[in-house]
Amino acid sequence: MTAAPTPDRRLAEAEWLTAATTRRVLAALEREGHAARIVGGAVRNTLLGRAVTDIDIATDALPEQVMRLAASAGLGAVPTGLKHGTVTVIADHHPFEVTTLRRDVDTDGRHATVAFTDDWQADAARRDFTINALYCDARGVLLDPVGGLPDLERRHVRFIGDPHARIREDFLRILRFFRFSAEYGEGRLDAEGLAACVSEKAGLARLSAERVRSELLKLLVAPASHPGIEAMGRAGLITPLIGRAGNVAAFERITAIAQRAADAGAPTRPFRVGGALARLAALADATPADAAELMQQLRLSRAEADHMSALAKVANLAGADPHGAHGPPDGRTLRAAAYRHGTAAACDGLMLAWARGSAATDDPEWLTALAAIAQWPPPVFAFSGEDVLAHGVAPGKRVGEILRALEDWWIAADFPADHARINDELTRLVMVSKE
Repeated sequence: MTAAPTPDRRLAEAEWLTAATTRRVLAALEREGHAARIVGGAVRNTLLGRAVTDIDIATDALPEQVMRLAASAGLGAVPTGLKHGTVTVIADHHPFEVTTLRRDVDTDGRHATVAFTDDWQADAARRDFTINALYCDARGVLLDPVGGLPDLERRHVRFIGDPHARIREDFLRILRFFRFSAEYGEGRLDAEGLAACVSEKAGLARLSAERVRSELLKLLVAPASHPGIEAMGRAGLITPLIGRAGNVAAFERITAIAQRAADAGAPTRPFRVGGALARLAALADATPADAAELMQQLRLSRAEADHMSALAKVANLAGADPHGAHGPPDGRTLRAAAYRHGTAAACDGLMLAWARGSAATDDPEWLTALAAIAQWPPPVFAFSGEDVLAHGVAPGKRVGEILRALEDWWIAADFPADHARINDELTRLVMVSKE
């Protein structure tokens, strides 16, 4: 008699697996003799001791059966992707993505035609990397059909089966190879996988800009992204993504600077210092005018493009010395930039100027300037058009011109708080405008 498989304690005791909502969903799916297992990120991250955010479930029940089983258990069920076998089951407002076991029938490099199956090995074989094809049941018993556990223990990101075949099923896997290597492989690149990515790079042109944007921005902030970005640069994989070869050295420097800033306690909310857009700007050698081009190339949102344009303007201002040899701009200049462009853009722009210069990535003068501007609370300009009208100026465009001139003076004067002083300047501007 064969002994029952032993649960993995790390999985069996995981908070997400013992949670009542997870138990309810698994119990519902396992009715009528069906099997259900957690798959992918939740299993992988738990075995690594990392946080789990999403719980995906694989089952041999067909999508229509999943809908019925969920409803009979009093759970919500939303047919989010029936064509591909996916139903979102909702328990106590918590969503669980439940997908029927599948095998690929046909792929075009972007989308796959699938057939449902009850074969766990076949379902695993169609996934991308071995470390993403780990399953566990409600008891925490691990199922590893493709050898993902040894790879996970060695921090080895490896394609399942033939890397060329996996990539041709979805060319986004080229980018995912570099991102997962950065996040889970400590930056090391599987030689066979890297060779396949380089060989299949023409397929990148078939991807939608939206998918590239999402994956690329994740890659740029991954913990050990530099070796992958460097390899991508050597192999010509950056140009198809952003329309230029890429400044890998600037990207490496801004990544190191962002880490120094984080280590020094630079605030990360409400913005992330040295986040994905700052790193993209460094890699793309972006000028303010380049933001529109990158917006089109990567389908950046208007807010993202505006932030890139603003940080590039600050970088141009802060990097007036092309070699950064004389240190960062003075506090008054940086405060003016933060007021005009926002604190996040001022910090990111300062870091970009720093990355483009020659100062060490742990230079204390630059770090001090960054910390100071990150913590500076921009003041509120207390004057309005009513104040201009009160000085006898007739309504019209002249009111706005005087008010803008007053604000420009206030900024250049480093934001004085003396109301009488500001009012004296307003009086002077009104008199000048009458001449």
